Amino acid sequence: MAKKVVATLKQPGGAKFAKVIRAIKNDKGGYAYREEMVPEAEVKNVLAKKD
Repeated sequence: MAKKVVATLKQPGGAKFAKVIRAIKNDKGGYAYREEMVPEAEVKNVLAKKD
């Protein structure tokens, strides 16, 4: 199934995506990382949000 999804993302005229990896600080002082696949046009908006 994953191969089919990857193949459809590479078709011409399809939306281009970027993987955004964010470091989130937890209560104990450590960091956890969250990965998201977002359209390239939305990368700045996603990074500007505070969680």
